[in-house]
Amino acid sequence: MYNVMSPKAEEFISHEEILGSLEYAEANKNNGELIDRILEKARLRKGLTHREAAVLLCCELEDKNQEIYTLAEQIKKDFYGNRIVMFAPLYLSNYCVNGCEYCPYHLKNKHIPRKKLTQEEIKAEVIALQDMGHKRLAIEAGEDPVHNPIEYILESIKTIYSIKHKNGAIRRVNVNIAATTVENYRKLKEAGIGTYILFQETYHKENYERLHPTGPKHDYAYHTEAMDRAMEGGIDDVGIGVLFGLNNFKYDFVGILMHAEHLEAYDGCGPHTISVPRVRRADDIDPDVFDNGISDDTFAKIVACIRIAVPYTGMIISTRETKESRERVLHLGVSQISGGSRTSVGGYVEAEPEEESSAQFDVSDNRTLDEVVNWLMKMDYVPSFCTACYREGRTGDRFMSLLKSGQIVNCCHPNALMTLKEYLEDYASDDTKRVGDTLIEKELDVITNPKVREKVEEYLANIHEGKRDFRF
Repeated sequence: MYNVMSPKAEEFISHEEILGSLEYAEANKNNGELIDRILEKARLRKGLTHREAAVLLCCELEDKNQEIYTLAEQIKKDFYGNRIVMFAPLYLSNYCVNGCEYCPYHLKNKHIPRKKLTQEEIKAEVIALQDMGHKRLAIEAGEDPVHNPIEYILESIKTIYSIKHKNGAIRRVNVNIAATTVENYRKLKEAGIGTYILFQETYHKENYERLHPTGPKHDYAYHTEAMDRAMEGGIDDVGIGVLFGLNNFKYDFVGILMHAEHLEAYDGCGPHTISVPRVRRADDIDPDVFDNGISDDTFAKIVACIRIAVPYTGMIISTRETKESRERVLHLGVSQISGGSRTSVGGYVEAEPEEESSAQFDVSDNRTLDEVVNWLMKMDYVPSFCTACYREGRTGDRFMSLLKSGQIVNCCHPNALMTLKEYLEDYASDDTKRVGDTLIEKELDVITNPKVREKVEEYLANIHEGKRDFRF
C-alpha cells in the first residue's frame, strides 16, 4: 500500500506504485494533450508528482521533448542562476564489510590495497586540497565498524575544520557514510557537518538485495529509511541519489522522486541535493556486466526531468562523467560539480601508482580545479566556493524559503562572486584570474539591490587587499 507519510520504506517507496506509474507513463508517452497539461503545471515552478514526471521521461514526441529541455534550462536559471558550486571528495578509508557487487571496496576483493588515513595524513590531504582552492569537501568512507567507527569519522571532521593553511580553510564538510543510528546522526550534527549524503543505488528492493548480498547494507529498509533518522537526529540537509546503470533507469527515476516527496511530506523538507552518478569501471568492477547502462541522451533527459519535478533541489554531477557529458547537463539542472577530484584514499598529496590504486571508481574528467573553474567561467558560469548558508543557519526549510522567494539573487550570487574572488586572488592561474575578474565585473549587474551591490563592491576591494571570508 503506497503511503507517502508512512515511515516504512516499502510503503513510501511502493513497488506497485512505481509499476503503476511506469504503466501510466508508457500508455501516455505520446499523449500530447496530457503532456501539455503537465508542462503547463511545471511552468508554475512548484514541481510535479512522480507520476507526472514519469510521463515526461517516457515522452516520445520530439517537439514536446524540446519543450522539456527548454523548460528545465529556464527553471535552472530561475532558481540557481548561473552559479555552480564547487566541491571535492576526500576518501578517508576503503575498509568495508559489505559485499556490494558494483563497488571495488567489497569485502571479497583481496586485490585492492586497503588504506585508512591517520589524522596526520588527513591534515596533509586537506592542506593539498586547500592549496588547490577548495572550501567544501565531501568525506567518504567504507562501512566497517572496526576500522571506520563513528568516533573515527567525528575525529576526522574535527581535524579537517581545524586546519588553516595560508588563506585556506575548509568551511563545510559534507558526509557520505553508511546508514546509521539517530544517535550517530546527532553526533554528526554536533560535529558541524553540512549535508548528509547517502545513495540508494536502486529502489528496486529485490535487485537491491541481490546487489548487496552480504553485510549490513543488505538491509533495504534500514538503508532506505536512513534519511528520516538523519532528520530526526537534527540534520537539516540530506542528499539522495541512485547509481544509474544498476537497475532499470525509469524505475529508479520514479523511486528517487517518491523519496523526495516522502521527505517533503514526512520530514517537512525535501532533499537538499539529488545526485545522478552512473556505474563506472573500477579495480575489479566491469560496468559492462550490468545490462542497464544508459546513453548520454537518456542521461540528459533524466537530469532535465528531475530539474522540472523538483525545481528547488540542488543537483550534483561528479568527475565520473566526462567533460562533454558534464557540459551538456550543466544548463539542464546541475548546480554542483566536483573538480580536481581523486577517488583514492590519500590521492591528493601524491598520486598513487596505477598498480596500487585504492580508487573507488575511474575518474573520467581528470582536469585540475583551475582548468574546471576556467572552463566554467568561459561558458559564463560563476564557480562558487560559498558555504555561507550553512554557517549562517540557512539550512533545511530556511534555505528552501530563501530559494522559493527569489531572494537568493541578493544572497547566494554575491557570496558566489566573493568566494570566486578569493579563489582568483589566492590560487588561480594568470589566464583564469583574467577571465574571472572580467566575469565578476559583468556579474555585479545581476545584483538588483543597490545597497547589496555597494557592499559587495566594498568586500571585493577588501579581498583584493588581502582580507577574507565575507558573506551575506
